[in-house]
Amino acid sequence: MPPFLEAVAILLAGVAAGGINAVVGSGTLITFPTLVALGVPPVTANVSNNIGLVPGSISGAVGYRRELVGQRARVLRLVSGSFLGGLIGAVLLLVLPADAFEAVVPVLIALGIALVIVQPRLSRRVAARRAAAATDHHPDPWWIWPTTALAGVYGGYFGAAQGVILMGILGIGVDESLQRLNAVKNVLAAVVNGVAGLLFVFVADVDWWIVLLIGIGAVIGGQLGATIGRRLHPTVLRGVIVVVGLVAVVSFLL
Repeated sequence: MPPFLEAVAILLAGVAAGGINAVVGSGTLITFPTLVALGVPPVTANVSNNIGLVPGSISGAVGYRRELVGQRARVLRLVSGSFLGGLIGAVLLLVLPADAFEAVVPVLIALGIALVIVQPRLSRRVAARRAAAATDHHPDPWWIWPTTALAGVYGGYFGAAQGVILMGILGIGVDESLQRLNAVKNVLAAVVNGVAGLLFVFVADVDWWIVLLIGIGAVIGGQLGATIGRRLHPTVLRGVIVVVGLVAVVSFLL
């Protein structure tokens, strides 16, 4: 393929990935295969893709800023877990064989899908227990932080469908609307991608031309995804999450 067309393909893949990440979070399933198909070595493709998607993650988080109002304390608390998990995941990518972690990727994604599917029923039970307690303040469950950190480990290593996993965790444990949870998810994903990308800048083989193209595309896609995603009905958004997650599982298995 001519260099110009390769550049266009990478740019468009970045736009699509940025949009999907803002709404759900599986953009890597578009950019990573595109780069590998164009002949980019897998590890270089992975780290360059991770760095390139950082601006898009930030763009998506900014696009959902209205849904973040009133969640400052929650976001600050969970950001620490995502930061730590993202750092650990990036280190694992650099020191472990690829097969060691990739073997559990389909299982993690499938778990995230299951959590999203059962989330409405479990959330109703949680809400009923909170109503029965008759208290005004309902702190998030203790397990939200460690599971968010574990999702960060996964995101720092590869990142495909980390949004599905995060939405499953937040949807069950946090008493908020799906749109507000999606806003939190975008911030956490941006932190994971950012800390992993920062480490990769100094110790990994990065193709900066790819980073630039994906970065530009992801910023555009992030804004488009935030605009569209906020208008989706919760049931539709949940359906999108499940479909993207299933596609991710099939992609990895094949």
